[in-house]
Amino acid sequence: MILSRRAVLGLLPALAAPALAQSGDWPNRTVRYINPYPPGGPTDTLSRLYCARMTELTGHQFVVENRSGSGGNVGADAIAKSAPDGYTIGLGGVASHAIAPTLYRSLPFDPERDFTLVSGLWQLPNLLAVHLGVAARSVPELIALLKSAPGEYSFGSAGSGTTLHLAGEMFKQLAGVEMVHVPYRGSAPAQLDLVAGRISMMFDNIPGTLSLSRQGQVRPLAVTSLNRSAVAPEIPAISEVLPGFDVVSWTCVCGPAGLPAAVIQRMSTLTKQALESPGVIRAYQELGASAWWTGIEEIASYRTAQKERLAPLIRASGARVD
Repeated sequence: MILSRRAVLGLLPALAAPALAQSGDWPNRTVRYINPYPPGGPTDTLSRLYCARMTELTGHQFVVENRSGSGGNVGADAIAKSAPDGYTIGLGGVASHAIAPTLYRSLPFDPERDFTLVSGLWQLPNLLAVHLGVAARSVPELIALLKSAPGEYSFGSAGSGTTLHLAGEMFKQLAGVEMVHVPYRGSAPAQLDLVAGRISMMFDNIPGTLSLSRQGQVRPLAVTSLNRSAVAPEIPAISEVLPGFDVVSWTCVCGPAGLPAAVIQRMSTLTKQALESPGVIRAYQELGASAWWTGIEEIASYRTAQKERLAPLIRASGARVD
């Protein structure tokens, strides 16, 4: 039987209805979650905690796939180019969505147009710690020391354009001091040189450096978040001395552009339940992170604001990747 054009058009709403129903019932099978960073690190552990809770809430597996490379851009590109059905999602955040647009001369994806940002996942402050031989026990003492010897002290980072680097650049600008930036291929070798005294200080992600400080290997001075961290409330915030200082590592759950509205809303609701679970909150805090759910519009606005705020710092630092 040959159907007329009018008959075919009349059938389209009925054919679309099951797809919409399935979107509202998301997920009904395994979900692939792409982590753009290597296994074993903080982002991997925190991602697996989130995915484990989402598995419990939905009864369907959320499987973490590590797709590292190019500072997270390889995994981000895989998310952007996946089918917009909600069954491939992953980790976005400050590196790929706020820093990369300014840091990289070209990207294989558009951070603004090629993704659907669903919710924040966690925020993680950095910790300013100095080598034990540095004669400063507070941020004011450190500023005075740096001003007395411009360019004689150094700070290490996990690489140019990372939040570790940008925290140091913001400190230089707001405090009016000069320091030498020493980029490393990751934070682990930088931590080793900090303990050994080959660099003077680091603005490192809080988990690793807090552990070193509690072992008495480095001296913690302040956190880089606007307020003190619940993980170590005894450590002041740099903003208490330099008002407005605020650099944090933040992440979000995202998918490709074009996710169905019903899937986005369902994912947002489930993510809120996951991040408000006492077990997830506690596990995140033990790793130095704060569970951070946001509304759909809020995370998009936050990404834009972070990109605009960090861009001048990146340009002033001279960091650029071809």
